[in-house]
Amino acid sequence: MLICELPIPAELIQRYSQAGISELYPPQAECVERGIFDRKNLLVAIPTASGKTLVAEMAMHSHIAAGGKCLYIVPLKALASEKYDEFGDKGVRVGIATGDLDRRDDMLARNDIIVATSEKVDSLLRNNARWISDITLIVVDEVHLIDSDNRGPTLEVVIAKMRYRNPAMQVIGLSATIGNPKTLAGWLEAELVTSSWRPVDLRQGVFYNNRIHFRNGERAVKQVSKSFDDLNLCLDTIAEGGQCLVFVSSRRNAEAFAKRAASAIKCEDPALTAYSEKLGGLAETEMVKTLAACVAKGAAFHHAGLSRSERAIIEDGFRKGLIKCISSTPTLAAGLNLPARRVIIRDYLRFSSGGGMQPIPASEYHQMAGRAGRPRLDPYGEAVLIAKDEGQIEDLFEWYIEAAAEDIHSKIAEPAALYTHALSLIASGFAKTRTELMDFMNRTFYVHEHRQGRTMKKAVDAALAFLVSSEMVVEVGEHLGATEFGSIVSRLYIDPRSAEMIVRALREQKDYSDLGILQVICNTPDMPNLYARNADMPALDRMLEEHEGELWVTPPLEEEEAETYYRALKTAMLLSDWADELPDAKICERYSVGPGDVHGMVESVNWLLHATVELSRMFAASIHPKMREFEICMKNGIRRELLPLVNLRGVGRVRARRLFNNNITSPDGLRAAGIEIVTQILGQGIAEQIFAQLHKSAGTVSSIDDRNTITGQSLLSRFG
Repeated sequence: MLICELPIPAELIQRYSQAGISELYPPQAECVERGIFDRKNLLVAIPTASGKTLVAEMAMHSHIAAGGKCLYIVPLKALASEKYDEFGDKGVRVGIATGDLDRRDDMLARNDIIVATSEKVDSLLRNNARWISDITLIVVDEVHLIDSDNRGPTLEVVIAKMRYRNPAMQVIGLSATIGNPKTLAGWLEAELVTSSWRPVDLRQGVFYNNRIHFRNGERAVKQVSKSFDDLNLCLDTIAEGGQCLVFVSSRRNAEAFAKRAASAIKCEDPALTAYSEKLGGLAETEMVKTLAACVAKGAAFHHAGLSRSERAIIEDGFRKGLIKCISSTPTLAAGLNLPARRVIIRDYLRFSSGGGMQPIPASEYHQMAGRAGRPRLDPYGEAVLIAKDEGQIEDLFEWYIEAAAEDIHSKIAEPAALYTHALSLIASGFAKTRTELMDFMNRTFYVHEHRQGRTMKKAVDAALAFLVSSEMVVEVGEHLGATEFGSIVSRLYIDPRSAEMIVRALREQKDYSDLGILQVICNTPDMPNLYARNADMPALDRMLEEHEGELWVTPPLEEEEAETYYRALKTAMLLSDWADELPDAKICERYSVGPGDVHGMVESVNWLLHATVELSRMFAASIHPKMREFEICMKNGIRRELLPLVNLRGVGRVRARRLFNNNITSPDGLRAAGIEIVTQILGQGIAEQIFAQLHKSAGTVSSIDDRNTITGQSLLSRFG
């Protein structure tokens, strides 16, 4: 089927032609035949790299040409940025929305395509963004994540809400790994398109004794290293002109492999040197210095401990073919477009808290294997598992290569999910009675899947009992309504259980403590916490002794609750050190984390601290000003004495401290010092920027203004 024959704008056809795309792949053609341009709902369950995004893009442009507006939902912020860039050069207006979870973002209405995370869309619905009713097409990328314990319920509710609000809206779901696609297609009232076709042939095998064993033969691999099979497989691919992804179970393993690979590859390229120098300019920790050294030789590692900018450098170098191999935890398999000639799934056991080492699901294997084979660059793709003994070869074929992806199931009936979403349905007016609430819940995938609502009714009753007892919802006869407290909690996008814990602490405490409120926040269900190792316990116990008067949560009496308590305490310590201006490198060393972890913790606590500040207006007005100050301190990573300086654009924690150490402590101090002195301290460009602000402010700059107004931050560990 030719692109030029499709009912899409001529400009899009021309752009595809310029990119060398003139004909549809077979699965794409089937989408057309199944009615994608006739506004039929579609569930497209086809392999990675077989053209799902192009199907969605053509449908979106068809809607836009007819005056419609499109919403493209992704699970991860990084994937949102990738899709925003991909859609943005095709002649339509594209917007992106991933953070700030208590804003309506009305400015997004000017765009033809809005790319957003499911959590952001849920927040927009809660905050009654007016343009949502204008959406004519919703595309749900990685729709199988409806099965995810943390992301799934929100995605499910978003789809149900959007269909409830816009009944004529077209829905397109995209996925590569669904074991029961007919069930999901039935819920979406969608045509199902499935296929095993790929543009690049995928060969899947098991490596043992220097040979890759396929079902239809074997292939020898040259032994370079006597000790490391993964390295031999990697070097074999590079020798053929390909690139390699190696999936391992932990960050430590990813870093160790990258160092071995760098020593073996020994690539010398000025372009690699440039990438290494970019990383070196960001390096504040030994981990990033190690990464820069690996990249200089053509290898890299990739995991959540790296900052976004560091990961972006690695991804760019790999896409351009300069970095020959990346060792990664499974973060790369979750949607980011980084294909390679060969994918090595070295570790198929992963640590599970309370369960020890457990096999990864078959669907996760298929996600990783799907990265193999770069269209128009590779003659084939290979996905290779590594066996530990000969008897394991057949097991790995059975468990993974020949196994279907697991069925996906709704998680919406879990209490943690229902508390949050029941409140949002009531607060946003979707449900004004118990009957209406149950009517909505009966639209969910859970009820469609189980064909009965009895379990759901019990779960809804339990959620309502909690919301009423915590004074977030009022029930009068048949009527359900959110209290002011409940409305704020829903708008702030926090778990009602977190809000109840925070408000209880605010009511009980007489003396304010920065550390105390941090500790409370770190004990909430919304906050991701560090692991507390045995080696951490002496420092944690010392902290308990030294700060006993500042802490708001006492140690538990039950031993089984101790681990949770100490994890929250360790996280609070890290965040306290950040606000006390401890350098990133020192924090990473002290807590055995990476820069990306520090960023994630700070971003998470900023969102929850903002919510806590808003709740303090209602429940603890006397400490609200101190909490507002601490919110800005945490956002910037500063002590309170720097508050007057960080209000100025271009002045962060480092520059503010430099000024303060030179006895310049306020905007008035800057004026008194003059631009020449400030130039000597900060450089000419920043000095000119600062004095332009001082001049524009007509002699006054407040310590708290819009620059430091936090409107909520998304939870990094939850969305990517």
